[in-house]
Amino acid sequence: MNVNRAPEFPRQLARTRKFTLGLPHAVTVSPDGERVLFLRTGSGADPVARLWLYQEGAERELADPAGLARGGAEPVAERVRRERARTRTAGVTSYTTDSAVRLAVFALGGELWAVRTDGSAPFRVPAAGPAVDPRLSPDGRHVAYVTGGALHVVPVAGGGDLLLAAPDGPDVTYGLPEHVAAESMHRSRGHWWAPDGHALLVARVDETDVQRWHLADPADPAAEPRTVRYPTAGTTNADVSLYVVTLDGRRTEVAWDRTAYEYLATVRWDAHGPLLGVQSRDQRTLLTLAADPGTGATRVLAETRDAHWTRLVPGTPARTASGALLQVTNDTATDTYRLVRDGEPVTPAGLQVRAVLGVTGERVLFTAAEDPTQRHVWAYEPGPGCTRLSDEAGHHTATAGGATTVLESVTPAGSAAHVLASGRPGAALASLAEEPVLRPGPLHLDGPDGLRANLFLPSWHRPGGGRLPVLLDPYGGPGLRLAVPARGWWTLVSQWFAEQGFAVLVTDGRATPGAPSWERMSTGDKRDTAVADQVQGLHAAAAGHPDLDLDRVGIRGWSFGGFLAAAAVLTRPDVFHAAVAGAPVTDARLYDTHYQERFLGHPAKHPEHYDRSSLVGLGHRLRRPLLLVHGLADDNVVAAHTLRLSAELLAAGRPHSVLPVPGASHMISDDAIAENLLWFELAFLRRELNADPPPYV
Repeated sequence: MNVNRAPEFPRQLARTRKFTLGLPHAVTVSPDGERVLFLRTGSGADPVARLWLYQEGAERELADPAGLARGGAEPVAERVRRERARTRTAGVTSYTTDSAVRLAVFALGGELWAVRTDGSAPFRVPAAGPAVDPRLSPDGRHVAYVTGGALHVVPVAGGGDLLLAAPDGPDVTYGLPEHVAAESMHRSRGHWWAPDGHALLVARVDETDVQRWHLADPADPAAEPRTVRYPTAGTTNADVSLYVVTLDGRRTEVAWDRTAYEYLATVRWDAHGPLLGVQSRDQRTLLTLAADPGTGATRVLAETRDAHWTRLVPGTPARTASGALLQVTNDTATDTYRLVRDGEPVTPAGLQVRAVLGVTGERVLFTAAEDPTQRHVWAYEPGPGCTRLSDEAGHHTATAGGATTVLESVTPAGSAAHVLASGRPGAALASLAEEPVLRPGPLHLDGPDGLRANLFLPSWHRPGGGRLPVLLDPYGGPGLRLAVPARGWWTLVSQWFAEQGFAVLVTDGRATPGAPSWERMSTGDKRDTAVADQVQGLHAAAAGHPDLDLDRVGIRGWSFGGFLAAAAVLTRPDVFHAAVAGAPVTDARLYDTHYQERFLGHPAKHPEHYDRSSLVGLGHRLRRPLLLVHGLADDNVVAAHTLRLSAELLAAGRPHSVLPVPGASHMISDDAIAENLLWFELAFLRRELNADPPPYV
């Protein structure tokens, strides 16, 4: 590796949006396996995504936004805002297709557009207003979309726009997910077509009783504050109900005990009818319901209970062509998340099923982990049983149709999307992403008590060549592992800090994805458990690598990682000597219901859990340098978290630094700020840990 190019990395990371630009993504495969649709930007530095078709071994562009956008008004619905923040791209950021994958629809600048795969030009579909979340009917005849909180349907061929469900109150919407569904339950949508295209399932969301937050931009005092509905732990959730709405205007409510099961967790409408998953407020019970679309009556197909919480697994519940019910449940006898078919486990003990990717006939495509640091693609069929489809170490997912499977992989070599078709030579969807100027070379460490870690050392360092200050670079929380055999952007950032003269350690502790018991080990205490794992991982790494200088230990992180970094210097100043905490949750009571109550319970019943999982109240204990960074437009972890902790630190006479980022949401999207923030962090850590510049500078 040419370390002389390391100074180029922060700009490259920002310019490429963490090396996501130019990668094929959002893949759809036709049922006959003949057509593959996907999104990709024009280059590794171009943020505008286009819609592409792969067919008969060749790629063809279907829709380029540059030739379509007319500068119409763009909707500012929360779903659109979240999608922008997540993808950090423009242009065609999502699309849907008919069941045959011969027609696709998407929104661009608030307008509806459609394009066929036959080579004809994209065409505009008239809409009643700026369109959000357009979804094409399976028969390809109609598009359902939301505008102004109302659900509309418009014929693709043109004609009268149908208003199917209009808000019946100032805080009511139809066809969109509520906050906790989108942020914490994997449910990013609020309407679903029937297979025959003659009706939809439509979510009605009433946020009348959900508390209001007013997010202002201090850098622009003339701007009106933005009001959002945000249900914090222990407060009232949105009232969510579900209706069957036909194209001729008939409307039938789907009935279940919404008092006992207030979370509408999952919805799908397959050939056997509507299928729902509803969850209790304490998340310990999950019902799988079949609904009669004519009457709205429901019946229980399965009931899942868990002493801690029932896990919502993407892609479940589902049904096979024969009607067999598919779930993923916690088999406590073997401590395994297992795929269950009509109540019988069909995956082996020890194989942790993470998601169901799709069902074709009786064949089930899913991701699972034998080793917690990896995620592979598997297939199950009655008779043959389970077969692993991915080989190389890393994280894999897939989309399938007919005899074609598109395998998307992140491995030590980087990201790739391979088209695997029966009877044909393998091919790849072209990647236009830039190659990083750095090559990460982590040492994979198996620590004590199930801890896994990656240790990044400077490429120019030789054992015994001098003591290195240590920088911990974890996430450490639920839902995400970083110490994996994959070249993700986070491994590149860790290697960049290593090239600056640090030994960088990334440890995945308890609560990160793994076996059910592992994920539940931090129940009731997300702070001290997470810090203890970082301390244990640090000492284990130092025992095997004596060049690590335990008298100079820093820690950095964002979101949960930011919370963990601040918690480390507040609770273990004997171990940690400086911290950079980005967008930290400092008060557990100020985060959403579904996420926090899953791990901590209701704050009225378990206030001690929230005290043990917060940073507020600990300000008087700070005696190490702490840099707090927060986007002032963050509507996920609001800036009040950092401001309240800072006020407490100031009142206690504890020096610290705060770096506010005007206009930034939960993730920094401005390229210049993202680039310079890395340099700012580096300068802080070098100064506070007395770290020398690398020898190549």
